[in-house]
Amino acid sequence: MKRIKKEIPGLPVHIALFMDGNGRWARRRGLPRSAGHRAGATAIRKLVEDCDKIGLKYLTAYAFSTENWKRPDKEVENLMNLIREFLDDTGRELEKSNVRIRIIGLRNRLARDIIERIEETEKKTAGRTGLTFVIALDYGSRSEITEAARKIAAKCANGEMAPDEINEKLVSDNLFTAGIPEPDLIIRSSGEKRMSNFLLWQASYAELWFSDVLWPDFRIRHLLRAVEDYNKRNRRFGGVRG
Repeated sequence: MKRIKKEIPGLPVHIALFMDGNGRWARRRGLPRSAGHRAGATAIRKLVEDCDKIGLKYLTAYAFSTENWKRPDKEVENLMNLIREFLDDTGRELEKSNVRIRIIGLRNRLARDIIERIEETEKKTAGRTGLTFVIALDYGSRSEITEAARKIAAKCANGEMAPDEINEKLVSDNLFTAGIPEPDLIIRSSGEKRMSNFLLWQASYAELWFSDVLWPDFRIRHLLRAVEDYNKRNRRFGGVRG
């Protein structure tokens, strides 16, 4: 692989990732699914470091969806333990970096010690100005939009605002991603081609890029290949070229 350059021409502001293929990666090697998830965690940790080096401003990773609670109890337990380790290890490894970490999603179903780790990590990295690494944890776009609707409805009900004051900016400001630019490019690994309840509002005009590479094997070279393809596209946002 070529040496990573400090700055990459045409780099999007915000790239979002589906980290698919951990289970298949493990199965092909005769390993338990937990080994695939652990390898996937190593892959995203390395990618965060590399994305910070090339000057990317925002990277969002879909770590655990609202639907993932349906998985077998043992797998969910393993994933939660891996999240604990990831927050602890990433906090230590990025101690001297300029990476800011932000976690989006519901928190009421998470264990108290995980919530404490999230709050500590966000507080510790809040003042950093390099890459903002956004972790979507117990995240689902439908639940996110539902929560935003509840907040706005409550404001209308108690007289803080009138229904005709509701606009797209207000909805965006009440999503988990408030203050984060919408993704320019969404990458999905492992050959899957669907949105799976991820950033549905925010992805309205995102470019999509699909890779057959299983997530634990995904590297910065694959991301840069996606960026290269992204820069060949004409983003019109509903308008007409020229």
